[in-house]
Amino acid sequence: MKIEHTYEQAYWEAGHAHVIGIDEAGRGPIAGPLVVAGVCFAPGFSHEEIYDSKKLSEKKRERLFGEICALAAEYHIIIVEPAIIDQKNIYAATQDAMQQIVDAFEHKDVVLSDAMPLPHCRQPMEAIIKGDQKSVSIAAASILAKVCRDHIMRAYGHRYPQYGFARHKGYPTKEHLAALDAYGVLDIHRRSYAPVRKALTPQLSLVFGEEEK
Repeated sequence: MKIEHTYEQAYWEAGHAHVIGIDEAGRGPIAGPLVVAGVCFAPGFSHEEIYDSKKLSEKKRERLFGEICALAAEYHIIIVEPAIIDQKNIYAATQDAMQQIVDAFEHKDVVLSDAMPLPHCRQPMEAIIKGDQKSVSIAAASILAKVCRDHIMRAYGHRYPQYGFARHKGYPTKEHLAALDAYGVLDIHRRSYAPVRKALTPQLSLVFGEEEK
């Protein structure tokens, strides 16, 4: 797949050389971090294969990750841990991390995000629905975020093999929910998410019950 008409083109033609695309991976899982990435390419950049990370094979994403890092004029990646997600809520945590990404760029003329408004952004910005299929910078950011997060979850899969993180990446699959029920809540689980709260309830009841005795 190829992004035929990238959103960046009009801004480049208008003289905005530094157009930043931002996307995230990991808003839906009940375990593991949220990863947010931002990418800026030089004006006129195009690439036949950079597209929505969800539409690409793992092998292609891995290869494109290296290419994007080499070809980008600038890029940044932020990892947001579960405790921060629980503290802020996932929407606010995503928004704050995206703003941190913008602030990290040395040069920024325009900001494009995948459907997330950034109310504190001082630059002109667009929150584009399905932006990872319409903007080469957002698509590239989606690949960086997805690959980075997958690597983290595979590492957790080795640390906690009974949970199957390498397979489901922390999403609430049947396998993951069964493991949560059988083995309990880890510190990488998001306690503000309903399946984790539910799993914590009997643990808390047991603790308080013992204290009452």
